[in-house]
Amino acid sequence: MAPNSALNAVANYIMTKVLLSVVGPTAIGKTALSIQLAQHFKTEIISADSRQFYKELQIGTAAPTPIELSSAPHHFIKHISVETHYNVGAFENDAINVLTELFKTNNVVVMVGGSGLYVKVVTHGLDQFPEVDPSIREALNERFQVKGLQRLQEQLKELDPLSYQTIAIDNPHRVIRALEICIASGHPYSSFLDNNIATRDFKTLTIGLTAERSIIYDRINRRVDQMMTEGLLNEVKSLKSKQHLNALNTVGYKELFNYLDGEWDLEFAVSEIKKNTRRFAKRQLTWFKKNDSTLWFNWDTKISDIIARIERDIKTS
Repeated sequence: MAPNSALNAVANYIMTKVLLSVVGPTAIGKTALSIQLAQHFKTEIISADSRQFYKELQIGTAAPTPIELSSAPHHFIKHISVETHYNVGAFENDAINVLTELFKTNNVVVMVGGSGLYVKVVTHGLDQFPEVDPSIREALNERFQVKGLQRLQEQLKELDPLSYQTIAIDNPHRVIRALEICIASGHPYSSFLDNNIATRDFKTLTIGLTAERSIIYDRINRRVDQMMTEGLLNEVKSLKSKQHLNALNTVGYKELFNYLDGEWDLEFAVSEIKKNTRRFAKRQLTWFKKNDSTLWFNWDTKISDIIARIERDIKTS
């Protein structure tokens, strides 16, 4: 390479603003990888895990520990209360503002999280959906109250199989939102996704961690057992008076609320946490596998190999 060409390549490398987005199923090791990347690139981390936002949720969300938080600067970890109304649109605005500031002094920033929609709004922006007659939502909410969530899930599976496989199917708000779009438009909710890609002032390089399903499931089961040992039940007890809040309609919390309400015994509640977490991990992988440009690594890949690949991709972008 000629001297000037080499200098230009270095200049382009230095000037490129890169968001390293670390994704993958729960319990795969995303937090540890994000910290190692932040330390290597001497940068900061923004979280795109929608349940780690909440101050009151520590054990059940596997939020970074104080030691992990001290290992690299973090943003959007336990910054709001479960009583705060906070949605994906607000997060997009907040995250882009933080990134704008961070990129003034950093060429690389790390984003980590398993909440696919929250990752997507940072990298691509919010999708545009048709307006919905309020009566449709009212009717769906009434049906939910009378006939339960399963009936709505079955209807969504019929109208939009792809959304059934990828959204948080155990979350009534998400199911009703997808259904109201299907009914109002006559088209699948999933057909409106990725129709409004926003312009960003940075390049996104997505790093995915994965493993064989048996390994993922074993890691999940062991993590749940660890959470129980660390005091998850006491954490849930402290939130009993707030269990009606949407933020607490979350795997690990809703099952233990059923135990505290006398509906299940503790052993069954824990088994349901494991089962529902495994289902969530499957949906996460389905969602993240849609991105063909993701660089996938096995969960136990050496950090040096991952960094070498990232630096090679940045330099050739």
